Amino acid sequence: MQRKILIIDDHDDLASALRDAFSQDGHEVSVLNNRTDALAITKIEDYDLVITDLDVVAVPAEPPLNGNGKHCIPAVETRTNPTDNIKAFKVCASNFRRNEFDEEELKHLVETVLNYKIRFVDKHEAVQDLRENIEFELPSSIAIMHSILDYLMKRVEKLGVIRPEQSNLFVALDEAFVNAVKHGNKFDVDKLVRIIADVSRGEARFTIEDEGEGFDVNSIPDPLDPQNLFKTSGRGVLFIYNIMDEVKYNERGNRLTMVKRCELSDPKCNVENQLV
Repeated sequence: MQRKILIIDDHDDLASALRDAFSQDGHEVSVLNNRTDALAITKIEDYDLVITDLDVVAVPAEPPLNGNGKHCIPAVETRTNPTDNIKAFKVCASNFRRNEFDEEELKHLVETVLNYKIRFVDKHEAVQDLRENIEFELPSSIAIMHSILDYLMKRVEKLGVIRPEQSNLFVALDEAFVNAVKHGNKFDVDKLVRIIADVSRGEARFTIEDEGEGFDVNSIPDPLDPQNLFKTSGRGVLFIYNIMDEVKYNERGNRLTMVKRCELSDPKCNVENQLV
């Protein structure tokens, strides 16, 4: 199926390479070089996939997911510190046409974007002093979540936030992503999962939100209670709390925020770049 893809890239870090790759696959690709022109598009919902890679100062708190794709283009504020090096990268498939939905097709599109970003943009010298807001809004799919998890792990490793052989960050993120798709949205591809990663050399802050009914985290059986020894419910949440430095659920229980800070003993750790 031919897809309509919009790429907004103010420095052509990704646009040319992705345009060629997607056009060769038979997709209709539009490229813009600034956010202003993108906002002038009256029917953003006509695009199956929107990819943005923009300079940014701060990305305000996102409104709740509503499934209509109106927020595919990230908000950008005026730069408060001219020396700040901040980027906003977003992959949004909230308007992805679901007729004859093919999980592998969307996975291929997302992986193509992430592979090109790793090859052309995420080189060590380019990202070591960068703070980046990375965001995904995608239909509920475990396969796609695994692709995103692999990318985010490489990204935070390159910044020195974690050492893969000494960190269980993969476990925490995997648990959170699976919970959003499986328990939150119940595998409903018409519902979205939003993943936000705000990363710097000091720490990585992750937010995972689904469109499910939510839950009360305090109602989960205590997995440490001997009576719950053979119950699997609650173990994932316990893992997350033990692995991450900070964990917070919203009142509804459908949005999880987790923070992983670099180890102070690691010479690569830059405390001054920890996010606030």
